[in-house]
Amino acid sequence: MSFAPATDEPADIAEVRRVVMGARSSFAAGMRVLPAPRRRAIHAVYAFCRAVDDIADGDAPGADRVEARAALLDRWEGEVEALRADRPRTAIGAEIARASARFDLPRDEFALILGGMRMDSQAIVAPDAELLERYIRRVAGAAGLLSMRCFGAWVGDPSERFALNLARGLQLVNIMRDVEQDAAMGRLYIPAHILSRTGLPADPAGAAAHPALGRARAALGAEARAAFARASAEVGAHRRLPLAPALMMMGPYERLLARWERDWSVVPPRRSGAGKMADALRAALRPAW
Repeated sequence: MSFAPATDEPADIAEVRRVVMGARSSFAAGMRVLPAPRRRAIHAVYAFCRAVDDIADGDAPGADRVEARAALLDRWEGEVEALRADRPRTAIGAEIARASARFDLPRDEFALILGGMRMDSQAIVAPDAELLERYIRRVAGAAGLLSMRCFGAWVGDPSERFALNLARGLQLVNIMRDVEQDAAMGRLYIPAHILSRTGLPADPAGAAAHPALGRARAALGAEARAAFARASAEVGAHRRLPLAPALMMMGPYERLLARWERDWSVVPPRRSGAGKMADALRAALRPAW
């Protein structure tokens, strides 16, 4: 999405902000609860994720072919290596370097995110359980671990368990929600064991229109619910205020899952931005987990 070169700190900050605001996501609004330095750090992480995700999805300029996507991701791999050597070349990389120095971000996690985007760019279809877990660890788990440090919520092992389980729940809900959209890109992330159990075909277009899709979503939803429960069990090990942004991310997803659990045959209507924010705040302020 963006390969603007690193120049000076104000210009790098402005470039990251441009990427974040250009995504038109509720993410930016949710992160306003953070102090400015931590908000700046999570913006840098998000901008990196946005840039490489747009390449993998073919939405970035020049990313319309598999070979072109691979070449663009190669450029970001070079930036990750430059980041490890403290010589970032892009504005996003420069802001990540500053955030890493300030908040001890593990730079290997950026390489994992990039590896997940390479998996996406090749189009995953009916993965086995091991492949799906490897994919989720890269595209969602790595971002979760980085986010916990940006938020100031990191307390060691409980934070790792919280972040990875929350990431798994979020990603599974994304997979449930985006079956039709993913099918249009030749992808089917519903794992093979659920396809076999529910009779859903291992074909993106066929699965998206199949009457067994509701049963498959229900099976995946049970796994997402279990992941959210495991994440919730770790909330008490953290100070609530630093954890609030993560809980705010969980809120709208838990609400979507709860709405779906009433009737798996119907896709719940999309919530408004205000509705999602209400769900996020409700989760952050919930007195007991």
